[in-house]
Amino acid sequence: MAVAERKVVPAQKVDFKTGNEMAALAAAHINFHLMGYYPITPSTEIAEFLDEMKVEGQHDIVMIPGDGEHGAAGICYGATTGGARVFNATSANGYLYAIEQMPVQSGTRLPMVLDLVTRSVSGPLDIRGDHSDLYYALNTGWIILMARDPQAVYDFNIVAVRLGEHPDVRLPVVVAYDGFFTSHQKRRVHYFEDPQVVRDWIGPQPEGFPHALDPRHPVTIGPYMNDPDLINNKYQLHLAMKSALRVLPEIFADYAAVSGRHYPLVDLYRMEDAEVAVFLLGSAADTAKDVCDRLREEGHKVGVISPNVLRPFPVDEVRQALARVKAVVVGERADVYGADGGPMTHEVKSALLDLPGNRALVLSRIYGLGGKDFYPDDAREFFRLGLEVARQGDFGSIPRFDYHGVTEVTPNSPTAIVVEPLKPEQLQSPVRVEEKDGELKVTVPPPRKMMEMPKRIAPGHGACPGCGIFPALDQFFRALSGDVVVLFQTGCAMVVTTGYPYSAHRVTYVHNLFQNGAPTLSGLVEVFHEKQRRGELPAGDDITFVMVTGDGGMDIGMGSALGTAIRNHKMIILEYDNQGYMNTGAQLSYATPLGHKTATSNVGPQAFGKAFHHKDTPQIMAATNIPYVFTAVEAHPQDVWRKAAKAQWYAKHEGLVYGKMLITCPLNWQSEERLGTKILAAAVDSCFFPLYEVERGKTRITYDPEARGKKVPVEEWLKLMGKTKHLLRPEYKEVTAALQAEVDRRWRRLKAKHEHPEL
Repeated sequence: MAVAERKVVPAQKVDFKTGNEMAALAAAHINFHLMGYYPITPSTEIAEFLDEMKVEGQHDIVMIPGDGEHGAAGICYGATTGGARVFNATSANGYLYAIEQMPVQSGTRLPMVLDLVTRSVSGPLDIRGDHSDLYYALNTGWIILMARDPQAVYDFNIVAVRLGEHPDVRLPVVVAYDGFFTSHQKRRVHYFEDPQVVRDWIGPQPEGFPHALDPRHPVTIGPYMNDPDLINNKYQLHLAMKSALRVLPEIFADYAAVSGRHYPLVDLYRMEDAEVAVFLLGSAADTAKDVCDRLREEGHKVGVISPNVLRPFPVDEVRQALARVKAVVVGERADVYGADGGPMTHEVKSALLDLPGNRALVLSRIYGLGGKDFYPDDAREFFRLGLEVARQGDFGSIPRFDYHGVTEVTPNSPTAIVVEPLKPEQLQSPVRVEEKDGELKVTVPPPRKMMEMPKRIAPGHGACPGCGIFPALDQFFRALSGDVVVLFQTGCAMVVTTGYPYSAHRVTYVHNLFQNGAPTLSGLVEVFHEKQRRGELPAGDDITFVMVTGDGGMDIGMGSALGTAIRNHKMIILEYDNQGYMNTGAQLSYATPLGHKTATSNVGPQAFGKAFHHKDTPQIMAATNIPYVFTAVEAHPQDVWRKAAKAQWYAKHEGLVYGKMLITCPLNWQSEERLGTKILAAAVDSCFFPLYEVERGKTRITYDPEARGKKVPVEEWLKLMGKTKHLLRPEYKEVTAALQAEVDRRWRRLKAKHEHPEL
C-alpha cells in the first residue's frame, strides 16, 4: 500500500503581535496596489505600521493620505475602477463620513478590503471600542468578516482578497475587529515567513473583468440607472452574497490546508448538548468561553456562539446551532434605538422563526458601549439570565430586552461646579480698537497689564507638558472683550479639556467633529442674531463666536470652512497649527512641511519624510474675500494681541475672520520644552511662517525679518527639532533645498502682495 504523501505546510513565524500589527502585516504580505487612508483612532496604527515597512522596502503599496475619510474612500474607489487591489482602514465616525461611498463600491461590484477597527460612534465623542460603527456597515452591500483575535485579523485579511475577487462574488469585504480589545492587545500569533506564500495562495487577479485603464475597450462605470433596472442590479448583488456564503467555506478550507488554521462560518464552543447559549461578536466571546468552562464544571449545559461572518449572515448554521437550546442571550455592543434589540438579536430571532418546533427564548442585552470592559462576571450574568429563563420556561419578570452595566443616576450624583464661570466685569480687555478714516487703530498696553485678564480656559487640563495650544489660545483670548462662545473641533485641545464630567472651559463650549465645525458655529451665530431680532434674547447681549481648530481640522474640515467663509458669517476661525494630527499619534497632515518626519511619513532607505509641501491655508482663506485673515505666534505677543483685537472687531461688524497660530508640540516634534519660543521665532525668522494680515483684501507683513537683518536659512529652524534633524544630513540636502526654495518663493509672493495692495 502506498503511503499517502504528506503535505508540507509553509514555514511560519511565532510572535506576539496586536491586531493592528497583524492587519498591517497581512496588507504588506498581500502587497496591495494602493491604500487610501486618513488617521482615526484606533485604526490609525495600521497606516503607521505600513508606512514604517514601506520606507524599509518591505512592500510596494502606494499610500495616499486623504483629506478625510470620505476622500480616502474616493481614492480607494478610483483605484478599484482601474482593476487594482486596494486596502483601507478606518473606525467610527470616519467610517460614517465615508459611508455614502460604500454602496457605490458594492453596487458597481468592485472588490477591495477595508479593515473596520470598531469604535463607538460619536456623540458624545468616545474613542473606545463598541459595535455602533459596525452596525452601520450591515446594510451597505459589503461582505463582513468578524475577527475576534489578532490571528484572525491576519488570516481574514488574506481570505478577504480571495473571497472578494471570486468570479461568483465580486464584492468588497470589511474585516472588522474590536477597537483596543483586539487592535491593541498582543497575542501569540503565527504568520508566514515568506510573503510570497500569501501572494501565491491569493493568486493573480481574475481576468475578464472590465476596468477603466483599457482605452481600446472603453467602459462606463456607475451609469445613471433608473427604476426599471436598479432592482436587477440589487438582485445581482443579492445573488453575489448568496454565492459568498457558498464559496467562503471552500476558501476557508483551502486556507486551512496552507496555514493549518480552520475557520467555520460560525464559531461554536461546547454547543453539542448546550441548553443555554450566549451569542457574542468579537473578543467578548473568548471571555464567555472561559466562563462557559467553569459553568460546565458546575454541571450547567451552556455554550457560546460567535459568527466569523456577519454578511452574508449564516442563517442555516445559526439555526442548526440553536436547534436544541432552551434559551439564548444575545449580547450586543450597540443598540438600534427603538427596535427592542440590536441587529444580531433580530437576526437570531429571524433564524429561529423558521425552525420547526422552536421553543428557544431569546433575551437581548446591550453591553460594553464606549469600550466598557466585558469581564467574566458580566459573562456569568448573561449565562445566569439564560439559565433562569430556561428553568422557568418563560421570561417571567426578566425583561426580554435591556441594557447591562448601566450606572444608576441618583439624587446624590455630583453636580458641583468645579470651575467658576467668568463675571462680566472680568471680561473687559485693556486692548483698545478704534476705527478712524476707514482703518482700525489698535492700542496694546504693556504685557503686565495684559496679564490681568483672567484665563478663559482654566489650568489643570490634560495637555502634554510643553504643549503650545493653551498658551497660544490664552494669548489670543486676552485681547477679546466681553462674552465668548467657543466651538472646538475634535483634536488635542478638545480632548484634554473636556473629560466628562469635568470641563476646563469657563465660557460656553460646543463640540463637533473635524469635518463640520464651521457650519455648526455658523448656525449658532445666525440663530443668536435672529433671536435678538425677534426679541427672544436681550438686544444688549454681545457675544463673540470663535471656532478653535487644529490637528488637521483644516484638512478634513476645509470644504465646510470655505463654504462658511464664502457665506461670511460673523465669527472667528482660529487654527492652532502643530503640523500634524497630534491627537491620533502625530500622523502627517497637509500642514506638515516637506521632509518632516511623522508617524505616516517616516524616514528610511525608501523615504525622506513627508513627500509634498504644506498647505498655505491663510492664502486659501484670503481668496474667499473675507474681511480679515492673519497669522501669529506666541513668540510675538504684541502682534498676537493686536490681531486678536482686530479679529473681534471684524467678526462683530463685517463678517468671518480666519487666523492661524503656529504652536509647539514638543512630544511629537521631538524637541525640548524649553526651546518652544526659540523654535517659533526661528520659524518666523526663516520666513517659513511669516507674520502678516490680509485686511479687507490688502496684504500687510507685520514682521519682516529680512528688513530687520534677522532672516535665517530654514536649517536654523530645522536643527531645533528631532523630527527634522535628518534633513541636515548630506543625503537629504536636495529635500532641504527644495523646502528652502518653496519658502523663498512664498515669501517673495507675500512681499509682492505687501508692496502692491491690489494683488
